Amino acid sequence: MASIAPIDKVEIHVLVDNATDSLSSTPAHAESEFAFLERHGMRELSGDCLCCACHGLSLLITATRGAHRHTVLFDTGPEEYAFERNSMRLGVDLGTVESIVLSHGHWDHAGGMLKALDLIRNRNGGRAIPYYAHPGMFRSRARRLPNGTMFPMKDVPAIEALTAHGAQVNCTREPQVFVDSMFYLSGEIPRVTPFERGLPAHYQKTEEGQWMPDPMLIDERFLMVNVAGKGLVVFTACSHAGLVNVLKHARDCAPGVPLYAVLGGFHLSGPNEKIIAETVQAVSEFSLRTIAAGHCTGWRAVRAFANAVGETVVDPSVVGKRYTF
Repeated sequence: MASIAPIDKVEIHVLVDNATDSLSSTPAHAESEFAFLERHGMRELSGDCLCCACHGLSLLITATRGAHRHTVLFDTGPEEYAFERNSMRLGVDLGTVESIVLSHGHWDHAGGMLKALDLIRNRNGGRAIPYYAHPGMFRSRARRLPNGTMFPMKDVPAIEALTAHGAQVNCTREPQVFVDSMFYLSGEIPRVTPFERGLPAHYQKTEEGQWMPDPMLIDERFLMVNVAGKGLVVFTACSHAGLVNVLKHARDCAPGVPLYAVLGGFHLSGPNEKIIAETVQAVSEFSLRTIAAGHCTGWRAVRAFANAVGETVVDPSVVGKRYTF
């Protein structure tokens, strides 16, 4: 059970995502990249001011309760350039980051991590940063190609490298409540939905150096906050556990608190497109007020969600967008 304390407000700034879109209209709780930059002094619209989109995800999440504000960085995208460029162009103060969460052990969420630590510590006086990780995320990963060849993925930064860059690594499988009890990081997510079977052809390397199937990616976890008068806002980076499993577990972790919004990647692209219809039907039953689908969700799934629950609920996550709940 989550001892997560209600907060007054949460603000989410998308630092890295797969797409950019400042032309589509947005609901009242969201602000486009263009609108945010104009409000913060951009005097001429040009490419020199804008973020870049790339395959990955990074969210800067700030929770407020009364006079207290706490900021957590959730993932850092695939590489240093995008994270640094986007953070600087959005003018976010990385010195306010008090903790970092890496959702799971994939390169597109951790490639900018060491640079992020350096940028944060350059702004906070060199203080170490609590860093939340699962021990399984440090294993080497690969994708098995149709011809049987293993196509390796770049490893996420090791504990030794993280520590050298100022991280205080908290490596555990257990759930965590942190920064004034405003944030809840799940433990391992139970796999209870029959049609959600993880990521096909995904492998990890054993301690003996052998490749073994790893479709479940048990190291992936979600982050959430409890907004007073609204409910749970869930951040799920890739949903390798399955979006339905994520939402079921989030609800079970905070009994009696309704689900309000989910943001992140739902991994309903590629081989998982075959479960879009079942996923959309199951998620519709949670009566979410916002579904901010981004990163690895895929356009077919976004379209299916919009058709099922309406465009007032589906608000795609794109780089530079800012949400407030």
